[in-house]
Amino acid sequence: MAKRRKHGDGSVRLRKDGRWEGRIVIGYDEKGLPKTKNVLAKTKTECVAKLKALRESLEAPAPEAPKPSISLGDWLDHWYQAYKKANLRSNTQMSYERRIYQHIIPALGRIPLDKLTTRDIQQFYTNLKKSGRLIRTELYGAGLSDQTVRGIHTTLHAALGKAVEEKLIFRNPADSCKLPPAKSREMKVLAPDEIQRLLIQAREDGCYELLLLELATGLRRGEVLALQWRDLNLRTGALRVERQVHRVTGELVVSSPKTKAGNRTVILPAPVLKVFKAYQKTVHSRWMFPSPVKEDSPLDPAAVRKRLQTILERAECKRLRFHDLRHTFATASLEHGMDIKTLSTIIGHVSSTTTLNTYTHVTDAMRQNAADKIDRWIGRAEPKPMRESASRKPAPSTFQARKGQRRKPGTGCVSQINDHLWEGRYSPIINGQRMARNVYAKTEAECEMMLTELIREMKEEIAAAKEHRKPDDLAG
Repeated sequence: MAKRRKHGDGSVRLRKDGRWEGRIVIGYDEKGLPKTKNVLAKTKTECVAKLKALRESLEAPAPEAPKPSISLGDWLDHWYQAYKKANLRSNTQMSYERRIYQHIIPALGRIPLDKLTTRDIQQFYTNLKKSGRLIRTELYGAGLSDQTVRGIHTTLHAALGKAVEEKLIFRNPADSCKLPPAKSREMKVLAPDEIQRLLIQAREDGCYELLLLELATGLRRGEVLALQWRDLNLRTGALRVERQVHRVTGELVVSSPKTKAGNRTVILPAPVLKVFKAYQKTVHSRWMFPSPVKEDSPLDPAAVRKRLQTILERAECKRLRFHDLRHTFATASLEHGMDIKTLSTIIGHVSSTTTLNTYTHVTDAMRQNAADKIDRWIGRAEPKPMRESASRKPAPSTFQARKGQRRKPGTGCVSQINDHLWEGRYSPIINGQRMARNVYAKTEAECEMMLTELIREMKEEIAAAKEHRKPDDLAG
């Protein structure tokens, strides 16, 4: 007669595959059903030994609780300075520091690390959505965007994950938090007739070569502006992309791309290469697109953004971001038969999966076109009409470029940032230093009024400063 195992020792049985299985009950779920763990072995003796070891590990006392000697704020500062900062690019450091020192630490920093709960963090995210914005609340509202809240969560979750690794806490309390939905920004692309109008107007406004290159290559804005003439082989049309330009604490910084995929070579179409051979003769700088105001410096990305909005408006095109010109290139490339792998390499994505996810709407249409062709081949169905953009080239545009009206010196500049925000800027040069200030409004007319008032106040301030310096000059 088989010897019965003691209650709690678990069970051992021979499986059909010839292996021995040991199983033990470790608890019960909310319905009262047992929850088990098992071990497998080639022999019964080995299986019994494994099952005993499993049972003893489950019966072992819980590890000693970490000492409550560090606050969340102290840990976040240590984690960032010791583990993260050295490996981050300068602009990414700014993002981390803004999340940690302006949002997380002021709200949660004094809580002991081992006392921080999921409820604390969830309430923190709720407050960020309601009243987390620190500046320009009159323009954007009191709450932070879903994307910003998700970014703060990413940083906090990573810091707490490291605390788990260091055995400062048992589990990550941010694991169970409910986050705002991840919403991708709306993708806009220019239609063929809009591209024609854009380039016609760009030629008038002195931005033709830059926008032509963007529409022909799909480079990121920082990559286009960081191009130097030595990057372009004027004989073969090979263009090397190996740096980018961006702003850090108000200064332009040129750095290498974020990923290895960012370092790449693209080939310019023959008509585009011809344009750049002529364009090179007019540029006296190592930069393809040099700054008109600062010697040996590339164009400012912010200036290009503003210039594009002006050109789009004059060309009667839909309002979009510079990055949407990249989407326009990618969409047109796929529609005209370029495969995903090639496109992914050209635009510098780390993997083809990213490209597929970004341009699902285009690849869906491509799959439908392929299905239609198979249908015609097998069932001899009537051919369906092709999309106009893929079937023929648009007729030459009759659009006439608008002549831009330049503002009078001393009146500043006004530009539209997005659908509901205008920016006015006045930046006189005083004693060799540029003194720049901005105003923001929801309409162009309101922005012009606010800019006029800003200019009046700044001129009074400058005049008062000059009067204050006169006695000092006479004394000297």
